[in-house]
Amino acid sequence: MSRFCIDRPIFASVISIVIVIIGVISGLSLPIDQYPNITPPAVTVSASFPGATAISVANSVAAPLEKELNGIPNMLYMESNSKNSGSALVTVTFKVGTNPDLAAVDVQNLVKLAEQDLPVDVLDEGVIVEKMANVELMKIAIRSDDAKFDEVYLSNYMSININDEMKRIPGVGRTRNNGGRRYSMRIWLKPDRMAAYSLTTNDVMAAVREQNAAAAAGTIGGQPNDGDITLTYPISAIGKLSSA
Repeated sequence: MSRFCIDRPIFASVISIVIVIIGVISGLSLPIDQYPNITPPAVTVSASFPGATAISVANSVAAPLEKELNGIPNMLYMESNSKNSGSALVTVTFKVGTNPDLAAVDVQNLVKLAEQDLPVDVLDEGVIVEKMANVELMKIAIRSDDAKFDEVYLSNYMSININDEMKRIPGVGRTRNNGGRRYSMRIWLKPDRMAAYSLTTNDVMAAVREQNAAAAAGTIGGQPNDGDITLTYPISAIGKLSSA
């Protein structure tokens, strides 16, 4: 082939010109994007089962969710993660080009079907469906030189003042407070007193949950009437003057 092109330089030049022209036309017709959408969209389902082990979370929380989400349209793969802290995270990754908003709606509908198989404690905590990318974009750390601002204070400050502001940024799907610590109240139980009153730990938890509920105060009196109402009252009067 090399000898053929050397002996016929005009033919080789024409072939080279044709290849260049085809390359230029192909380059001009190719789609160009500054930020191409090459990352497959993902939707996460997070739930919490307080006090449960990783095995219990996997069997009672992750398994029902995976059963309903399996076979969702345009799904590439699905993975789940259960921890001893009682948290479960199911991530569904879709094909490139799938509308993330529609994918989140499909996942939300299937999660609603799986809620009937989830424990009551999980439903009380809530099941959260969010659309997000597979990688983290940024990590922010806060610190204080003042010793009175401990880790619990800084974590609470970030949850109140920073997380909400970050979620309002266009394109942000989720923010997470890694290693966050919250203000809480710890209750120590007396086994002997509980045995005397035939109480269990679940009874104490139910009583605390019941007393911690916020109930509406209600109203005093009846509702006002918009229409005209005719009322009749009997009136008795005593005259000031009397005959002798």
